[in-house]
Amino acid sequence: MVEFKNEVEAVDTLSAKMKSLREEVKKRIYGQDEIVDQVLISMFSRGHCLLVGVPGLAKTLLVNTIAEVFNLKYNRIQFTPDLMPSDIIGTEILDKERNFKFIQGPLFANIILADEINRTPPKTQAALLEAMQERAVTAAGQRFNLDKPFFVLATQNPIEQEGTYPLPEAQLDRFMFSIWLDYPKFDDELTIVKNTTSAQKADLRAIISADEIRYFQDLILKIPVNDNVLRYAVTLAAKTRPGTELADPLADKYLKWGAGPRASQYLILGAKTNAAVSGKYSPDIEDVQVVAKNILRHRIIKNYKAEAEGISVDQLIAKLL
Repeated sequence: MVEFKNEVEAVDTLSAKMKSLREEVKKRIYGQDEIVDQVLISMFSRGHCLLVGVPGLAKTLLVNTIAEVFNLKYNRIQFTPDLMPSDIIGTEILDKERNFKFIQGPLFANIILADEINRTPPKTQAALLEAMQERAVTAAGQRFNLDKPFFVLATQNPIEQEGTYPLPEAQLDRFMFSIWLDYPKFDDELTIVKNTTSAQKADLRAIISADEIRYFQDLILKIPVNDNVLRYAVTLAAKTRPGTELADPLADKYLKWGAGPRASQYLILGAKTNAAVSGKYSPDIEDVQVVAKNILRHRIIKNYKAEAEGISVDQLIAKLL
């Protein structure tokens, strides 16, 4: 059982743990500090992450590394076109006594790496997304609760669209963050090549336990938020909705759909977590702005005019901020 004298001491401890987590991950992942921070923020906010990037940017290694520094049970599921829901949830078998027995699938873990989630058909995607939302699965007419904490870190390759099944918008909305990974800077790539083509091996130590994560997740919910920060977050989400009273002129001009209320909730949750891991006891508007891009990116849909003018979603979010 995790105990602290008061919540101020707990926030200070969380901030110190975050620093240790960053340092530990850095031993293996170079030049991706901002991405590591965002993944850690989503985990402490009880959110899930979608990592989008071309092959070879260490998406899988990043998730493996984070699983190692969090002392949690970890499973990787490689999504393929022939993967069935029972392959990830589990299946019933007849045992020696001729009784039906449920064998748990790889979904029964704390951290799930859903590798190339857009390679599997909608039926299997839906089974994973039910688990993400409900933190439980239904199999053979029975409901099984998943262990807490439970995180899904899914990867997607944006280049190949042939033979893939893009996630529908309603399912994308289940991810707290959509994080774009870009090519590393030249100096970072030098370090990566130097360290990964030599015999040196970075041994990582576990920094945080499941009990501590659950405690910090509950702590974040208790962090107070000023009305002006709350209004800013809800207004920001409302500005993306074309044809509504609070819509920004940019949204009316370039967007087909805007972000729903789940975006507002995640903006506040993400801001609270960002404040706590930075050692602050209450979030401000800057904390909302830190998490806004990754929260809004997959929740707003451009119209043909934006496509024709070559305007990206990220450019639109930057202007709305």
